[in-house]
Amino acid sequence: MSHTPLVDARVWTLMLEVDRELSAEARVRGCSCGGVLHSARYRRKPRRGLPAELREEYGWRESLCCAQEGCRRRTTPASVRFLGRRVYLAALVVLVSAMTGGVTERRASIMRALIGVSKRTLQRWRAWWLRMFPPTAFWKGERGRFMPAVDEARLPASLLERFGEAAEGPRGEGLVACVRFLAPVTTRGGCAMAE
Repeated sequence: MSHTPLVDARVWTLMLEVDRELSAEARVRGCSCGGVLHSARYRRKPRRGLPAELREEYGWRESLCCAQEGCRRRTTPASVRFLGRRVYLAALVVLVSAMTGGVTERRASIMRALIGVSKRTLQRWRAWWLRMFPPTAFWKGERGRFMPAVDEARLPASLLERFGEAAEGPRGEGLVACVRFLAPVTTRGGCAMAE
């Protein structure tokens, strides 16, 4: 199989399109110095989970550079594909963290077979969602959007549910909406996640 069954194949293409839109929006805003922004994509090596036909495109992170001489400031727009500098794709981190609900030997072995993630990494992801994410400025500012409140003891599963993503079945628009919501944590100043 060329991709992980955790995510519907069309979702990977949709996330690539969303990242391009986010980059285009940043380009229109321009640099804070008033300069024009040009493409300055850089290489990424995301681990597993992609259809073969998208591996080349997913190997690049959208980024921009100011054309103004003396400035040359880099602007890296938010991303729905990558969680900051993490090597696993955002959709997989969110889904796997939601599915684990506690890292058991059985679940860890299934995730290792599907996407090559270690039990230790799964435990770090769970710890990040449960202990490090809730006190971030991003979450404190955004959690009020959800009524009733999102169950923080069940993050990210409870967040996925709010975006209409069922625990079972093919992954689709709800997952894309969730990672788009989380996109601000993917840039400098966002909240970091241990790999």
